[in-house]
Amino acid sequence: MAKKPANKAAGRSAGRASDRFAPTPADKFTFGLWTVGNVGRDPFGEATRPRWSPAEIVGLLGEVGGVHGVNLHDNDLVPIDACEAEAAAIKREFRAALRRARLRVCMVTANLFSDPAFRDGAFTSNDADVRAYAVAKSMRCMDLGAEFGARMYVLWGGREGVETDAAKDPVLAIRRFRSAVDALCRYSIEKGYGYRLALEAKPNEPRGHIYFPTTGHYLALIPTLAHPAMVGVNPEVAHEHMAGLNFVHAVAMAIEAKKLFH
Repeated sequence: MAKKPANKAAGRSAGRASDRFAPTPADKFTFGLWTVGNVGRDPFGEATRPRWSPAEIVGLLGEVGGVHGVNLHDNDLVPIDACEAEAAAIKREFRAALRRARLRVCMVTANLFSDPAFRDGAFTSNDADVRAYAVAKSMRCMDLGAEFGARMYVLWGGREGVETDAAKDPVLAIRRFRSAVDALCRYSIEKGYGYRLALEAKPNEPRGHIYFPTTGHYLALIPTLAHPAMVGVNPEVAHEHMAGLNFVHAVAMAIEAKKLFH
């Protein structure tokens, strides 16, 4: 087990009772396993922090206090190459950690960007086999989230885009993306999972030009979906700033449209 930083929660407890700004679970602060567990690696250097297991991350958040829950990619919890026995053991340990920390899983999302298969897109790939794999992987992620009671599913199309416009037909790409979202909505309905889907925009990185680069683009797409009531947006502050836009205005637009889901 990796060594954790000293627990300062006890030292803060006395002042917390009188601090009206101290976070509580009712504030619904949640943390991604991929953020707390980041190993501090960048394109120019190797990891600078130890790797923690999902259960260890949950334990730390429980010690900090004031946390409502955690969010995760499918492979943050279960490695993509884990066998059934390994996956079962990981989930068992994770579930026990959630129970001890009194935390819940609030949101799940499929990692559709790390596998080399997605190097030229997931839902918008020109390869039909890759598109089918992306949808199937997303459905398995929904299954995983449902095991832990998640009701929010985020879609971030980090690989959905191009480096050169000659590589893909953008109109066809939009149609393919819409078809994938519709399929996931149908799957949630058929399984009775009760998911709401939140679409997260970003203008670039890892692709040079990502389809649906802003929250506004997704708000325009949603009414064209087969199940628009199930789908909203998940604005991300840095992503809106990357496009040179005002994050507060993006959130306001989503609120006014009743589509701020996450």
